[in-house]
Order: sequence, then C-alpha cells, then structure tokens
Amino acid sequence: MWRRPAWQVFHQFVRHESDTVIPLVLERSMNRVQLLGRVGQDPIMRQVEGKNPVTIFSLATNEMWRTGDSEVGQGGDVSQKTTWHRISVFRPGLRDVTYQYVRKGSRIYVEGKIDYGEYTDKNNVRRQATTIIADNVIFLSE
Repeated sequence: MWRRPAWQVFHQFVRHESDTVIPLVLERSMNRVQLLGRVGQDPIMRQVEGKNPVTIFSLATNEMWRTGDSEVGQGGDVSQKTTWHRISVFRPGLRDVTYQYVRKGSRIYVEGKIDYGEYTDKNNVRRQATTIIADNVIFLSE
C-alpha cells in the first residue's frame, strides 16, 4: 500500500525536475573532408618544443567544367581551377609512413577534417591558416 504512493511521489518529483532543468544535449555535427589529388612538395616533419611532431605537405586538387549553353561534348570553353590544400598528419604511424613514402607528384587520397587556426610568423605578424588534419592517407600512384 505504501509502495505505490511513494513511487508516484518520486515519479512526479523526477518529472518535475526534468521539466525545470534544461537537459544537456550534445548536438551531432560532421567535419569530414575527402581529397584526391597530387602532392605538390615532398613532406616535411616539424616538431615545436613541447608539442607532437607533424608531417606537412601540400596537395593540389583540380576542377574542370564546360562553360556556355552547349550540350556535353559539343563546343564550349573548358575552364579549370587548381586548389592547393595544406595537409597535416599527426597520427604517429600514419605520420611516419607519410613522411617516408609520399613524394612530390604522388597521387593520393586523403580523408580528414578541416581546421582553422592562427599563428605568428617570423616577423611577428598574426596569420590565419587553414589545414586538413589527415586521418587516412592512401597512396594511389606516382
């Protein structure tokens, strides 16, 4: 007999508390980048004192499109754009393999996330930097 009223009081208290307290809900989001391109420079390994080493290299991706009102394969001008990306590899095993085997001109596939940061150059000027933090690097060809 006493169990049921106690349970109802507890249930009402919990419901009241959950109605008045704003629940902490973590929003899901995605930051994923996939790039297929050619390496623009041999990778370099850098290590700032007290921080993890990183392998850095540039990657060129290419876009082509046809301009004008013509159908596919029928005249029109072909336009092209090359975009350069800074790739940073922090994962220890991947970092070392990338440094050892990736070379200028290699065709590679990179998966990772985009990161925006700021640094101070050697002239004490603050600069913005955009980099791709690589989670995976797949070597396709030379």
